[in-house]
Amino acid sequence: MLPAVNGDGLPVVPMSEEQKYRFDLKGWIALPGLLDAAQLDRIRVHQMRFLYRPEELPPEELDNHGGPSQALLDAPAVVGVLNEIISHQPLAAEDCYGFRFDHTYTSHRQAGHDNFNPHGGGGLFNFSGDSHLYQMHPGRIHAGLVRVVWELNEVEAGEGGTLFLSGSHKSAFPRPASLSDRDSPLWETYSCPAGSAVIFTEALCHTGTRWTNPTRARLSLFTCYNTVNAKWGKGCPPPEVIAAMPPLRRTLFRGVWHGMSDVPNINKYHDEANTGRFAAG
Repeated sequence: MLPAVNGDGLPVVPMSEEQKYRFDLKGWIALPGLLDAAQLDRIRVHQMRFLYRPEELPPEELDNHGGPSQALLDAPAVVGVLNEIISHQPLAAEDCYGFRFDHTYTSHRQAGHDNFNPHGGGGLFNFSGDSHLYQMHPGRIHAGLVRVVWELNEVEAGEGGTLFLSGSHKSAFPRPASLSDRDSPLWETYSCPAGSAVIFTEALCHTGTRWTNPTRARLSLFTCYNTVNAKWGKGCPPPEVIAAMPPLRRTLFRGVWHGMSDVPNINKYHDEANTGRFAAG
């Protein structure tokens, strides 16, 4: 049974049928304006302190997802998408998510910063074991490694938000050299207010690009999720940060395994011994 509420007890927002179709078609979806102004301000302050003044933070907030930023991990609309596109439902319950945290980083980019580096694509043809895969059958998909980008400042089209080759997660041909030109009309992007989430499968070809706004930096949190028995990237929040989270949210950090029978031999719980901390780096 999938959780009906998130770690803060807020109702999960399921994907609409149009959102499911759009995600399968393009490999990404934007969810605008998920955070109110007060919550957004608290998160911005926390992110900037974590990046530039970490000595000001107590141990339970000393992480990208510490303090007020922990609420982003399982925001109701994000959980609704992850429940649909990556959750392994036999390992989900009312008190346990069917997916897990993989890794994260915060990006703070000023005008002129450029990280154009197209990568990914063709994930439909990847073998299991490569998290950058995309699987499907009628009425159901599995998006493999999933990235949630929280845009903490407004992004206008053309300013330098993430670029996508929509549909390339199912592409059968190599990416042509002509798409090394960031001005190709095949690249798609988005505009969104601050506090929005952009979610995509890492099987999709995507890239950063040059940030162009001279008066507003891009402040983004890039968090990846994976299936319960897989991990692609290093890193895990410190124990003090996880301990400050509500129990349901902590299940995002359980160890990387599955199991074959009843608890505690199936991975539906998080405790001090069953944690992803061994993967920290």
